[in-house]
Amino acid sequence: MKRLLIVLLISCAWTLIIQAQNDRRVQHKPYIDLRPMHFGIHVGLHMQDLEFENVGPQTIIDEEGNVHEELILCDADKWNPGFSVGVLGEMRLSNHFSLRIAPTMHFGAKHLTFLNTKSVDERGEPLRQIQDLKNTYVSLPIDIKFAAPRWNNHRPYIIAGINPMLNLTGGDQDIIRLKRYSTMVEIGMGCDFYLPFFKLIPELKFCFGLSDALDHNHINELRDANLKAYAGSVSSAQSKMIVLTFYFE
Repeated sequence: MKRLLIVLLISCAWTLIIQAQNDRRVQHKPYIDLRPMHFGIHVGLHMQDLEFENVGPQTIIDEEGNVHEELILCDADKWNPGFSVGVLGEMRLSNHFSLRIAPTMHFGAKHLTFLNTKSVDERGEPLRQIQDLKNTYVSLPIDIKFAAPRWNNHRPYIIAGINPMLNLTGGDQDIIRLKRYSTMVEIGMGCDFYLPFFKLIPELKFCFGLSDALDHNHINELRDANLKAYAGSVSSAQSKMIVLTFYFE
């Protein structure tokens, strides 16, 4: 029985080897991964999100000196698509590991909705305030890339790293304003496709803010006293992004 089992295992292994050899194809750019440095460009789409911590009931003093209580809820209720573009630099560390830096500009926005549950409109619904929080970020992600062995003309990989970001936008009279500087941690996965004239790399990446992104000093700059109640309705904001990128090397 043992001999029969060994023979069956050897037969199966030999069949898989022959099949794998038959599946072999001509490799495009077979030595591209052996270069110490890789350079390229990338474009993509992303979606930005903010997760707010609401403060609950607030005691408000209006311009006439009257004291009253407000309960305002804030939520980023839409995922707005944005556009990303940048360049790529990748340094080979070993057969499977590399260090990647990809300076990027992200153009996008977040859609914020504020519901004042203590005040209602003519239809009896809570008063609603809307803010389109436009954001332009300059980011410098630094990632470690782990790639599987190449098979024919594709090679899957995973990445992880940190992403310092600079926010270039933010109006003085916006209800909510975000901090100028922030840092995200990111993880993702992708696959190298080796084409005859270049390498195409689609990648999906998830980014999570490491600290509170809310600019708490902004409320003191608002001239409209009514907006201060809305600006003070949140105590913190956590940034998130989903990025779909196409690299060209």
